[in-house]
Amino acid sequence: MAVLNNRNAGSFTFILMDLPGLEAAHCWIALPVCSVYVLSLLGNITIMCIVKSVPSLHTPMYLFLSMLSMVDLGLSASTLPSMAAVFLLGQRKVGAATCFMQLFFIHTFSVIESAVLLAMAFDRCVAIREPLRYATILTTKRIGAIGLAIVTQSAALHLPLPVLLGRLQFQPVNVLSHSYCVHPDVLRLASSSTLVNSGFGLFVMLSTLGLDAVLILLSYVLILRTVLSIASNSEQLKAFNTCISHICAELLFYTPLVSLSMIHRFGKKKLPAQVSMLLSYLHFLVPPMLNPIVYSVKTKEIRVRILKMFHPGKL
Repeated sequence: MAVLNNRNAGSFTFILMDLPGLEAAHCWIALPVCSVYVLSLLGNITIMCIVKSVPSLHTPMYLFLSMLSMVDLGLSASTLPSMAAVFLLGQRKVGAATCFMQLFFIHTFSVIESAVLLAMAFDRCVAIREPLRYATILTTKRIGAIGLAIVTQSAALHLPLPVLLGRLQFQPVNVLSHSYCVHPDVLRLASSSTLVNSGFGLFVMLSTLGLDAVLILLSYVLILRTVLSIASNSEQLKAFNTCISHICAELLFYTPLVSLSMIHRFGKKKLPAQVSMLLSYLHFLVPPMLNPIVYSVKTKEIRVRILKMFHPGKL
């Protein structure tokens, strides 16, 4: 990927940040970090294998769930290399091209995850509001087209990021605020004008994460109106139960993201650096680990299949 155009492109590097105050405790920090990645890997691969191997689960809801697991694996793989280098190897220096490539994949997979969560909210909206037409509206072909459109749009929107960053001037050594590269963190270290980069980054964020959040909220407002119009309390409860796991996944993704954005905009000078770094870790590391757990606990079909894996003769 040709991302570096300026003359001093090969002369500047980035320094990844340890956890402030815990620089000497790499081995202890590496243990929970590696545990999170292992749990994410095992959980999401398990979900994907179950959905693939059980024909009765080849329905829109579970196909979107498989997409979410694939995206979570991609997001974990995007942050793992640099975090492993910092906490396991003590290697904090990273080249500009590597840093720009990493932030491209991190932001791309984040936007893909947001779009998949929107697709899952739309799936529940159609299932509850149009149950008789559900199977004809969300066919397997249309689900595949939705997935392809999400990936294509997300990648296309983020391709200009490393190119635009490559046009900026940086100091020979630039200290980041995290143990991985993200666009706002890299952008604040530029020594030349970042007006175009900031404007484009804001446009991408509002047109993807911002718009997705609004549409997800709208979907659940429509679902709520439909559910409250159902006369039977048991049917209302059943309809709500089908949405609980999706709502949990959306809260896991958006709550740290919104909190981190608020801190960057309004409270960065008032709060210690550890708070911002913790929220960043929560946003990138926790959802890929907890999403499989949430869906395993709240989705009967997934839970039964997992129990069968461990107790094949009892179920």
